[in-house]
Amino acid sequence: MKRALLAAIALCVAAAPAPKVVPLLEARDLDPALVLPPPPAANSLQALAELAELRAAGAARTAVDEADARLDGDTKNATIFAGVLGPKFDLDRLPATAALLAQVRASEKAAVDRGKDHFKRPRPYIVDPALKSCKRNDDPLSSYPSGHTSMAFSMGETLARLVPEKADALLARAARYGQSRIVCEQHFRSDVSAGQMLGVLIAERLLAKPEFRAAFDAARQELVTAGVAKG
Repeated sequence: MKRALLAAIALCVAAAPAPKVVPLLEARDLDPALVLPPPPAANSLQALAELAELRAAGAARTAVDEADARLDGDTKNATIFAGVLGPKFDLDRLPATAALLAQVRASEKAAVDRGKDHFKRPRPYIVDPALKSCKRNDDPLSSYPSGHTSMAFSMGETLARLVPEKADALLARAARYGQSRIVCEQHFRSDVSAGQMLGVLIAERLLAKPEFRAAFDAARQELVTAGVAKG
């Protein structure tokens, strides 16, 4: 009976959700409304050019292109960088790094949500229902900035500092991830550019926080010990 009870308790603990990560960046630390330019006005020359780019991207994409872009769209975590960092980059075995990147993700999402709520730009498929977007989001007024792109660049910039010898490849991967939003016709070009800009700012402002810097140093040592980064 006692053994069964202990097993049941262990099962409950294993099934318990991970504790919520509180973002380190508040609006006073980073307000997208103050640091990002507004998106192009509807029907402006730039807006029309961006729509034409999406139509061309949709016409040119192959089945392989679409599958790759869909996979990126469904992968909203640091595993997108595994191909750059190699098999030793296993976040299940890198708790300090996983915790650091979870903080990046929480802070990035909070900042992006503030930006989307402020700008309320219609998604491309709202502007042109004929677009064959990979996915249609619950909130049709959430195009600017691109959250996927800001995630990729906030994590990519952080990892580039953790593993500087692979910085170029990490940021190139972030750029390809952002481009997948164009391939999938889910974001305009200026959405992706704003997401990149915001992602870089998020990483920089997090690194200025002493508590984040301490976690960063622990993750750096962990990655060196694991052979992911050079000492």
